[in-house]
Amino acid sequence: MHVGLQKLQFGGGTVPASEDDKLPSMSQLIYFCGSMRGGRQDAALYARLIKKLEAYGTVLNLSDSIGDTTLTVEILEVRECGREKMIHDKDVRMLEECNVVVAEVTQPSMGVGYEIGRASAMKKNILCLFRPDSGKSLSAMIRGADNGDQIVVKDYQETDIDDIFKDFFAKDGL
Repeated sequence: MHVGLQKLQFGGGTVPASEDDKLPSMSQLIYFCGSMRGGRQDAALYARLIKKLEAYGTVLNLSDSIGDTTLTVEILEVRECGREKMIHDKDVRMLEECNVVVAEVTQPSMGVGYEIGRASAMKKNILCLFRPDSGKSLSAMIRGADNGDQIVVKDYQETDIDDIFKDFFAKDGL
């Protein structure tokens, strides 16, 4: 099937495969990002975060993949081979259409960093989530971008996430 004629199913809605299609109309469109090819250690966590985010709106992402614990980096590379341009363009369209971006940034990922940079340039509200007990260090480019307004970086444990989401989505009528 020609990619431009299909609609791709993700999260709670249908994401257009071409620019001629429109994203689902919801009061809140949330773009969730987490590591895919950079490492799959947090896939189960991503699935739980996405589930909690659905209380605040439609989550736009590869939730059928991003939270799938059976997908390894190797499987993703084979499955996505030759589709990088389509994946990039679709993800950028979702970034353009979303109201807010939530990024789990504990597992280093060039793709997530790229998405945060693009979203920042688009003046999107961004919540970055980092688990300091992971033993990893958060990039200074992410931590330093926190301005308490458009970009918020939160250190967290999973037990804190309900309050973090509640506070973030309550600000400025998000």
